[in-house]
Amino acid sequence: MEIAIPSIETSIFQGKTTPEKGKIVGYGAIIENLKLPIPFPNTLSLITQKSKKYNQEGWKVFPTSYQPEETLYKQLVFAIKYEGINLLVFKSLFKNISKEAITTILHIEPMGQYSRKMWFLYEWLQQEEIDVQVDLKKRKYIPLLDASMQYAIKGEEVAKQKIINNLPGTIDFCPLIFKTEKLETYITANIAGKKNTFLNGIHKDVLQRASSFLLLKDSKASFTIEGENPGNNRAMRWGKAIGQAGQKPLGIEELIRLQQIVIENSRFLEMGLRKKGGFVGEHDRVTGEPIPDHISAKADDVEPLLKGLIATNEALQDHTYDAVLAAATIAFGFVFIHPFVDGNGRLHRYIIHHILAKKEFTQQGVIFPVSSSILDHIDDYKTVLESYSHPLLDHIDWKETEDHNVDVTNDTIDFYRYFDATKQAEFLYDCVQDTLERVIPEEVTYLQNYDAFKKFIDNNFEMPDKMVAILVRFLEQNDGVLSKRALKKEFSALNEKEIMEIEKQYKTIFLED
Repeated sequence: MEIAIPSIETSIFQGKTTPEKGKIVGYGAIIENLKLPIPFPNTLSLITQKSKKYNQEGWKVFPTSYQPEETLYKQLVFAIKYEGINLLVFKSLFKNISKEAITTILHIEPMGQYSRKMWFLYEWLQQEEIDVQVDLKKRKYIPLLDASMQYAIKGEEVAKQKIINNLPGTIDFCPLIFKTEKLETYITANIAGKKNTFLNGIHKDVLQRASSFLLLKDSKASFTIEGENPGNNRAMRWGKAIGQAGQKPLGIEELIRLQQIVIENSRFLEMGLRKKGGFVGEHDRVTGEPIPDHISAKADDVEPLLKGLIATNEALQDHTYDAVLAAATIAFGFVFIHPFVDGNGRLHRYIIHHILAKKEFTQQGVIFPVSSSILDHIDDYKTVLESYSHPLLDHIDWKETEDHNVDVTNDTIDFYRYFDATKQAEFLYDCVQDTLERVIPEEVTYLQNYDAFKKFIDNNFEMPDKMVAILVRFLEQNDGVLSKRALKKEFSALNEKEIMEIEKQYKTIFLED
């Protein structure tokens, strides 16, 4: 007997107001009716009485002609067709209904493409066979992911279901990214190609110096995001590690090595992979009880999750898969897992560098200083992290430990394997675009201006390089005017006419467009 999944007529659903009154269908109806212990998808489907089909933030709205039959099979067919593949929903579904019920569903239209996709997903996610009596010899291969809706790899043929498994990941780690107007605009704009054209037009000496400054700037920004203010030596040490991104394979031992570079004083920390629970947030000031904003993967799940993440990273080295999408998938997956007690944020941003370098997005030898852009958009960064973390809090059971940590008591590993990384990919592309259009050009322009100003000083004053650097710093700090203190001390040898000439030249070179 088929499982009934009624559509849900409402104008408010899960705290969200619908664009108009209608019926929730697809994954939303399935999760709600079966009480699956997972967050709802970022976008839900709604059937309304109007004849208009449209998308609105968080909603896909359809006319009544799209209304599916109110059975589990037909709601799943609708979901796959219009909402894409959601691995977390399927994994939770297979855990919460019997194998017999799934077998019944798969025999409703056993030759159909949606039944074959469900069949493949069952055997792939559950890692066990299910008996489906069907002869597919004359059927053509069909891709699992609809590449017009979700980003996919080329994939491999699976003869049993005549499916092309084009999932961009492995069973142990496979976030998915939906195609959006923003992402498609970025990808078709060929940002990497524009970057190379821009960098090729810069003198190699200036580019080399810009690269050094950008490394230090990125390193400092990454520490600042974590609320730290490192000394130059520590920032330079981490900058050197960033500069080597992409040279060594990404693996657990490499991540542990990098953590040792990031953490200057490990006396009070347990280094390496976490052996206890973890969370990001605050403690109640009176009781010490944890107040989590994000709950990390269980300690026992960390190693298998990282192994899956590393295997997926290898799969995404496929040159046809976009570099920024790959970086978002792996880097945000890493920070959500939060495998270390400390250093996760900086390693997360290192991974962005690593993948962009490995996939030759940064083939000019200039590390993309994306942390600087992230720091300048810190509120958006927090929002995109919370868009993943906060919905999970209602589905993670935990108790407080003696040392005021969290001990997760339910099975949560799939939350870190199968999430929607679309918002994270859009944010990272925003930062990449900003880095290309603003951060790198600003640094290059500054160095070119500095050289022009230094040439003027050399020709007219024969001032030592060290004193020129001090001069520029003082002028920067005081909007192009030398302070009375500077004139009395470091630059007391200058006369009034020379001071006016220097200040005028500085403003002409640095401050005028």
